Amino acid sequence: MAGKNVLVTGWGISGKALIQPLRDLGATITVTDGGAAALAEAAELGLHTAVPDDLAADGALDSFVLVVTSPGWRAESPVLAAAAKRGLPIWGDVEFSWHVDQAQLYGPVRQWLVVTGTNGKTTTTSMVASILEAADVSNAACGNIGLPVLDALRRTAPRAEVLAVELSSFQLHWAPSVHPAAGVVLNIAEDHLDWHGGMQPYVDAKARALSGDVGVVGLDDAVAASLAATSPAGRTVGFRLGTPVSGELGVLDGTLLDLAFAESPGAELIGADEISPPGPAGIMDALAAAALTRSIGVTPDAVGAGLANHTVGPHRAALVRELAGVGFVDDSKATNPHAARSSILAHPRVVWLAGGLLKGASVDELVAEVADRLVAAVLIGQDATQIAEALARHAPDVPVVTVPARDDAGVTEVNSADSIMRTAVRAAARSASPGDTVLLAPAAASLDMFASYGHRGAAFAAAAEELTAADLGPAS
Repeated sequence: MAGKNVLVTGWGISGKALIQPLRDLGATITVTDGGAAALAEAAELGLHTAVPDDLAADGALDSFVLVVTSPGWRAESPVLAAAAKRGLPIWGDVEFSWHVDQAQLYGPVRQWLVVTGTNGKTTTTSMVASILEAADVSNAACGNIGLPVLDALRRTAPRAEVLAVELSSFQLHWAPSVHPAAGVVLNIAEDHLDWHGGMQPYVDAKARALSGDVGVVGLDDAVAASLAATSPAGRTVGFRLGTPVSGELGVLDGTLLDLAFAESPGAELIGADEISPPGPAGIMDALAAAALTRSIGVTPDAVGAGLANHTVGPHRAALVRELAGVGFVDDSKATNPHAARSSILAHPRVVWLAGGLLKGASVDELVAEVADRLVAAVLIGQDATQIAEALARHAPDVPVVTVPARDDAGVTEVNSADSIMRTAVRAAARSASPGDTVLLAPAAASLDMFASYGHRGAAFAAAAEELTAADLGPAS
């Protein structure tokens, strides 16, 4: 790489993390990004910069030997299309990280434990890290969870011997060479189909997590379970909520049981009622984390201790308040119907706060399945009407309140997102009785109204904290 020209596409978190390793390799770096401010920032660091349109022109890429792209860039973007036409290798930042690790640029090769799936990735990855901590194994949770893999590789105090790597479908699409010590596909439901161009390319991207020594699949998810038959992993095991058989992890008599990495009668790990977050989704994430860590020799006791120590992160089914017997739960991370389903099924009576950008996903199947748990629904966001229509079809007896984005006159400026959330939470509280859960599980993305799902969750929590008992329904 010394003296060779490398193009970095995208000046986000992952793009910035590429710079020091490329400099350590002696490469000459050019950065491209669609934002003028991003290019100005890169230039201030002494990097060459170029606008995407200029690089898409004939001959503009002739001097480059490699393109390293941020995961969100699609293959058909003009720059990447031009690079592919010229025959340049195009690596994602995770692909580049893998080669850096294999080349031992920052010391001996690490063990990678890869986590992917439509939902539950971050919780599972943090559970893996908690288990490794309990086992006294130096580790780093990285990838899509926030810390770039390259930053984890460069860290020396302490050096991470095992990487718990959360990977999105975008990252896996651009990382064909990654072969982890173990990888899991938790579940697969429709998501990001516009980016991948259809369901099968999306599934194919997720399946790349199974290309290492051990592959793990969620057996209660039909699509994920189907990957076991074609998994290229050296060994493939599964996990389920029910009783496991040989080669599986599951739950027996309320206890998580390993029959994949322990001989019959298996190794008991932890009581299902000790898992955080509670409910089926949390238990399945725990089983997946247990499978990954058991595959590299972590003891059952350490698995149990790590899962017992794990606490749920913000905006992931976190209880933010209890008021007069009504719980307020922030699951703003439930950004698609599949995630919202798991969240709703964890509670017997739910006042559902939902809405946002559905990204083309249908909510009919979700509403039909959870209708008997819904006390009421409060809807916000761009696609609130679609959710309301699904409720009318499949849960006609459930009261529905839609909070408009404009004031009562309907013609003046749009209200702030926080104000809309405050109105929505108050409407939900009026429908709640003791024993009910007011649940923010939007089933949709947040960017129609909020800066992020974190902003949306924080607005929900703040609004819940403002309530008094007088704001609850008459039965409270």
